[in-house]
Amino acid sequence: MNNFRRAASHSASPVLRGALGGALVGLAAATAMTSALLGAVALRVARRVVTPAARRADTRILAVDPTAQTVTLERTPDTELPGRYGLFTTGTEDYMKLGSVLDSNEHSVKRKLLTHVGLDSQLAAEAAFSGWYYDRPEQLHLPFSSQLIGSAVGPCPAWLFPAEEATDLWCIQVHGRGTTRAECLRAVPLMHGLGITTLVVSYRNDGEAPRSRTGTYGLGATEWRDVDAAIGFARRQGARRVVLMGWSMGGAIALQLALSSAHRDMIAGIVLDSPVVDWRVVLDYQAQAMKLPHAVTSVAYAALESEWGTAFTRTGHPIPFERLDVVARAKELRDPILILHSDDDGFVPSDASHALADARPDLVELDVFEVARHTKLWNYDEKRWSDSIRNWMRRHELTVEGAASDS
Repeated sequence: MNNFRRAASHSASPVLRGALGGALVGLAAATAMTSALLGAVALRVARRVVTPAARRADTRILAVDPTAQTVTLERTPDTELPGRYGLFTTGTEDYMKLGSVLDSNEHSVKRKLLTHVGLDSQLAAEAAFSGWYYDRPEQLHLPFSSQLIGSAVGPCPAWLFPAEEATDLWCIQVHGRGTTRAECLRAVPLMHGLGITTLVVSYRNDGEAPRSRTGTYGLGATEWRDVDAAIGFARRQGARRVVLMGWSMGGAIALQLALSSAHRDMIAGIVLDSPVVDWRVVLDYQAQAMKLPHAVTSVAYAALESEWGTAFTRTGHPIPFERLDVVARAKELRDPILILHSDDDGFVPSDASHALADARPDLVELDVFEVARHTKLWNYDEKRWSDSIRNWMRRHELTVEGAASDS
């Protein structure tokens, strides 16, 4: 057989051998180009994961009726949701509150405007639908003060909403990725009604707090230190017990505090809204939604969690996905946790929340929503959301005596 192969090789014409060689060279070059392209895409994806970005438009304003005070939006899974929301715009208004859905069809949704729009208003078509609702602390009509929390990166702005009566029970609110502390304002009236002082904080690279040296997210692995400084601030102001509340990536930050805080003895409970419990679950979901090849996601992961990748991601340090996987570290938890998560979240899948509840049923209570999407549970059903938190707080004696009955 080997002799036959050698004979066949010698009998092949120079033209054929040249053609085969050229084809192999071409194939190798094409493979190299494809690999290089996939690698470039992967590194770009990895960089995007850790880079703070401006708010992106996710819908379009199709019509505004100043007489009827209505706005018609492009229909999306978010814009069709019942409840109260916000809309980031550009033009004569930069933010508008939205009320209930008045009409809809296959392509559009008409909603009531809860922010008055004048007859001469001019708004760009591109807009961003939001669960914020409140965008400034003054809108809550509660006493508050602006504070600066000293952290390793510098002074981080915070809003302090004191309880009506002096208390040593505080709630520290932690916002999510790509947004700011105004996201948390929805929860302040509930906590105030329970007699709790609330501190709404910022953290490095969120657009309000100082920028770190790299200017990139640590996905909770670095940001928790700024919130830990906020717990220290609360302690110096008389707090003895703290309830952490985290939204989306703020949930990842709150969980890292529960595992690593220097003030861990003060943490009495944790409330999580649409939280990131395991980043790999989130990134896998996003990769599938973007229809990225497995090779791209594999290289992106490698870049994010390796020293060599920091040259491309500019994080300065690898992302410690193992340390950020709280399901794997569930045995280390010791504080009661309430998770509120919608199974149709659309951004942070609820799988890891379910897994954490299964891993620690003695500590973790999961209230599963449907339809409510990502961090819009309050907007979708404010009563259910508030009742769930209020009842959980009461069961764990995390209210001020006499205040809960008034709420």
